[in-house]
Amino acid sequence: MEENRSNSVNEPAAEYGPYSYADYLRWDLEEMVEIIKGRYFKMNAAPKRLHQKISLHIATELYQFLKGKPCEVYEAPFDVRLPVKSLKNEEIFTVVQPDICVICDPKKLDEAGCLGAPELIIEILSPGNNKKELQYKYEVYEESGVKEYWIIHPNEQTMLVYTLKADKYVPSRLFTSGDSVKSACIEGFVLDLESLFMEME
Repeated sequence: MEENRSNSVNEPAAEYGPYSYADYLRWDLEEMVEIIKGRYFKMNAAPKRLHQKISLHIATELYQFLKGKPCEVYEAPFDVRLPVKSLKNEEIFTVVQPDICVICDPKKLDEAGCLGAPELIIEILSPGNNKKELQYKYEVYEESGVKEYWIIHPNEQTMLVYTLKADKYVPSRLFTSGDSVKSACIEGFVLDLESLFMEME
C-alpha cells in the first residue's frame, strides 16, 4: 500500500493526500492553493483586470449595503474552511478562497478567516478554472450549507444563482445584462447586471 504522506510533506503533490488544513498551514509555497475534499488545486495566476473590476464592483456594492448590518463581505484572498465533522485543523479537508463571500454569523469569523459556511459566495469564472468552480466547489458549497452561490461568467455576461432549498441547490434562470438579481439570503440586496457588465466596456 502506498504511504499516505499528508502529514509529512512540506508541499503538496498529486500522489499524496488527502490534505488537511493542518497541511495547508505548513506549506511554504509561492502560489496560492485551495483544498477541496482533501485534494489540492493550484490557484490561477493573478486574475485578469476585468475579473478584478467585476469583483471590486460587487464587493463595493455589498460593503456599502451592509454598513450597519451584522453581515460582513470579504474578497479573496480570504480562507474559508468548510468542516464536515470536526473543527480540528487536521480534520478539515476543504479550504477555499471564494472571490467574494458574505458571512452573517460573527462566531464563524476568526483571525484565520471564516470557519463554516458563508451565507453567500460569489465566484467569477476565469479561463482554466471553470471545472473547479462549476463542479468541485458547487458540491462542497451545497454540502456545507452555503445558502446562495452566484456564478458570474464575464465573457458571456451572464450570471447563474444557486439557492439552497431542502439541502439541495435549485438553479435560477440564466441572468444577463439588463436583469436585476435579488439575493434570497441578504435581504434587500439587488445587483444590477447592466451596471456591472458596463465595467467591461
